[in-house]
Amino acid sequence: MRIAVTGSTGLIGSALVDSLLTDGHQVVRLVRHRSKTGARPDGTTAIGWNPLLGQVDRAGLAGVDAVVHLAGAGVGDRRWSDAYKRDIRESRVLGTETLAAALAGLDEPPKVFVSASAVGYYGQTGDRVIDESSPAGDDFLAEVCVEWEAAAGPAERAGIRVVHPRTGLVLSAAGGAGGRLFPLFRLGLGGRLGDGRQYWSFISLADEVAALRFLIDREDLSGPVNLTAPEPVTNAELTAALGRVLHRPTPFPVPKAVLDAVLGELAVEVVGSHRVVPGRLLDAGFRFEHPDVDSAARAAL
Repeated sequence: MRIAVTGSTGLIGSALVDSLLTDGHQVVRLVRHRSKTGARPDGTTAIGWNPLLGQVDRAGLAGVDAVVHLAGAGVGDRRWSDAYKRDIRESRVLGTETLAAALAGLDEPPKVFVSASAVGYYGQTGDRVIDESSPAGDDFLAEVCVEWEAAAGPAERAGIRVVHPRTGLVLSAAGGAGGRLFPLFRLGLGGRLGDGRQYWSFISLADEVAALRFLIDREDLSGPVNLTAPEPVTNAELTAALGRVLHRPTPFPVPKAVLDAVLGELAVEVVGSHRVVPGRLLDAGFRFEHPDVDSAARAAL
């Protein structure tokens, strides 16, 4: 297949590209810098786009069979100022609108548009078990996710199968939240955040990539699909698992007051609770390589 990918240099995107290339697929990267377009040594081809200005190389998208859209400003990359919250929203909504409109206008549009979303869609849900039938929340990230998914509307109306993978916490020492947590735990400085009772719905990087490829291939799947392991755990349980895997003590809990002072509004997400399960993935027969937190933590190393 010929598959276009945005966010191809990020944690998930780079792993997905490697997986696709290994299996002989052609990969088209969407990049924002013109100097980086063209054929690349790794066998991929890069085309230009500027999601905030609504620009994309439509000719470069001709003939693609699938598009996986992962681009967006990192939610946990920095403290949430008003300006950065605007970046989080616009990078997702405007980027998706740009890409969806371009795909809809192609003479031969792709068969599937896998357009990323997140478990933040559901808002703070406490210890209730949440699947894809649950409604949207009403906090900042939930509102962003609702707009983010809706922005793919032009592609759907053009008859393209649109899938929204709502991804949880991707466990990997190579980047994302795991890239920040693992060094602390290796030094014996890890500990629960807040009271530790909040649920964190995680997924291993290998299962995330496998699930994205599953969504590309399964013609019967569209709409929201949760990409989380089937056994969500509390932050305290995740902390204990990381300590076991790394053979390090986890003695330093971080009080909520400290998180509030350091992270500001972002602390709401850190101590918030999402007990999300992958109902539609399981029903479709997807098999997790790392269904529990210990195996996912080991794989992250």
